[in-house]
Amino acid sequence: MSLLIHSMSEFSDIILGTLHAAEARAITEIGAEFGGMSQQLAAYAQVLGGSLTSIDPAPKPEFLDWVASAPAVRHIAGTSLEVMADCRDVDAWVIDGDHNYYTVSNELRIADELSRRDGKPLLLILHDISWPCARRDSYYAPERIPADHRHPYSFDGGVTIGDPGCADGRGFRGMGQFAWATHEGGPRNGVLTAVEDFLAQADTQARPLSFANIPAVFGLGIVFDASAPWAAEVTRVVEPYHNNSLLASLELNRLQNYLAVIDAQDRLAA
Repeated sequence: MSLLIHSMSEFSDIILGTLHAAEARAITEIGAEFGGMSQQLAAYAQVLGGSLTSIDPAPKPEFLDWVASAPAVRHIAGTSLEVMADCRDVDAWVIDGDHNYYTVSNELRIADELSRRDGKPLLLILHDISWPCARRDSYYAPERIPADHRHPYSFDGGVTIGDPGCADGRGFRGMGQFAWATHEGGPRNGVLTAVEDFLAQADTQARPLSFANIPAVFGLGIVFDASAPWAAEVTRVVEPYHNNSLLASLELNRLQNYLAVIDAQDRLAA
């Protein structure tokens, strides 16, 4: 059993409830999660006669085996910024890919452009909008990020709550799987910063946008067209969780406890 729940599937009731409220049938996810949210999205789409398109440059072999036996699912092997434009008539975007400002801000921009092109109300569901990725980039493949959009980073450094820096071999770290930006905060840094900057540009009187921030399990963000015919129903689903202080307190406690476990393990290994 994992000491730290982390999957987007922990939000499945909220996500599927949101999709149902929006009558979404054509779903595109960025970042495949075999055994997690992907299969639940596919099951939802299949019941409605819809489809799931999954964008991931290098999913696990188990995921590809599953896709081969799932008629409602299509896999696109590529990075989100390379292949999103090939998607059409998307009702909802479920985004859990590379958690950095450059990638997420461009994913949001492209999704918005495509929704306008296809005449679809915008619906975006994003993971990892809370600590540690809210105000700090992480990079699975730093070489894919243009140098002038990439912060200094470390694959060895770890992060802790309240420390804007990055300490080698301590704190919450990627263990070689991903890198952290070596500093937290500032312009163009982190997933929540990308969402806020997108809203500042895209939220207009002509097409108002609503944003729900659910502060649990690394944070779930839901951005949607407040003028859509289904907006009131989506609001009803997400409003009880939006900026919920109890959830935020439980999340902070959970993370502090996990960081204490990591620190104890590091001290024993020293």
